[in-house]
Amino acid sequence: MSFLERGFKAWAEQLALGIRRDMGLAPHAPLPPSSLAQYLNVELWTPHDVPGLPKDALDQLLYHDPDGWSAVSCFVNGRAVIIYNPRHSSGRQSSDLGHELAHIILEHQPSKLVLSYDGSITMRSFDEKQEEEANWLGWCLLLPRQALVQAIKSRLKKAEIAQRWGVSEQLVEFRIRMTGVRVQYGKR
Repeated sequence: MSFLERGFKAWAEQLALGIRRDMGLAPHAPLPPSSLAQYLNVELWTPHDVPGLPKDALDQLLYHDPDGWSAVSCFVNGRAVIIYNPRHSSGRQSSDLGHELAHIILEHQPSKLVLSYDGSITMRSFDEKQEEEANWLGWCLLLPRQALVQAIKSRLKKAEIAQRWGVSEQLVEFRIRMTGVRVQYGKR
């Protein structure tokens, strides 16, 4: 079940192209998340950069359970900050950062954390519509349809597309399927 409103996907593609244009990039050019973050004035941190993070928390995030989290956006002293997992593959990091940057662009309301009285249980609110919107826009920013059209016309393989645009092969396959570019251009 999709929570996206009618027209959101086309709007997200156009927004991604507009951001590229504003940054002086071609519609099909790679857009590293770090460049987008700099353009949006968003700081990128790993857990090592979080002031005062206790060693046991750092060890939990990076060594004991590095697959248990991806990225989070927050505000520190009024500035947007994304804390991301450096233990993930570079393609996964790009997707995580694209997702969090999309939350910031879309001005989504942050999740709320609820702690039990003694602090032993933590729950987080979850807005499925916001998450789906952030996924879609983030993926459009990283790998816009026009980039896929160029790649398919050039007969690039999934691995080559992933390498050139700094994303995972899974994201390449998903975007190719969802945009229909292989059906439209792959047989020519």
